[in-house]
Amino acid sequence: MDSRVNYFGNALAGKVMRHLNSANKVVAESTLPVATQELVKIRASQINGCGFCTDMHIKDAVAAGETQQRLNLVAVWREAKVFTDAERAALEIAEQGTRIADAAGGVPDDAWARAAKYFDEDQLAALISLLAIINAYNRINVINQQPAGDYEPGMFG
Repeated sequence: MDSRVNYFGNALAGKVMRHLNSANKVVAESTLPVATQELVKIRASQINGCGFCTDMHIKDAVAAGETQQRLNLVAVWREAKVFTDAERAALEIAEQGTRIADAAGGVPDDAWARAAKYFDEDQLAALISLLAIINAYNRINVINQQPAGDYEPGMFG
C-alpha cells in the first residue's frame, strides 16, 4: 500500500508539517503528563481510524515506559481498572473532542468539570491543543492513506 501523496517528500506538505510539529512541541513540553498525552493521542487516532498515528503513538508510549496491558485497554478505558481518574477524565475529553460532530453540544460541561478536577488551566489548554493537533495529523494521514507499521520511535527527531 502506498500513500496518495509523498507527504514526507512534498515541499508544501513539509511547510504545513513544520507548523504542526512546532505546535506539538509546545504541548509536549507542557506540564500535561507525557503518559496522558500518549493515551489521548492513541485514543483519538483509534477513533479516527488513523493506523499511522496509532502505530506511532503506541510505539512512542512503549519507548516511554508504558505497559502493554494499559495500551491494550485504551479503546475500552471505561471498563479498565488500569487508568487513573485523571487519565480517565482526559480520555473522556479526547473522545468527546474527537467526536465533536456527533454531539451537537460538543464537550459536555460534566466531562469538562471532571477534567478540571485533575488538570490546571495550562494543562487543560495543552489537552485542548493536543486534541486539535492529533486530529489534524489523523486527518492528513487518513485522507492520504498513509501506511502504518514502519514507524520507529524517534525517527522524526
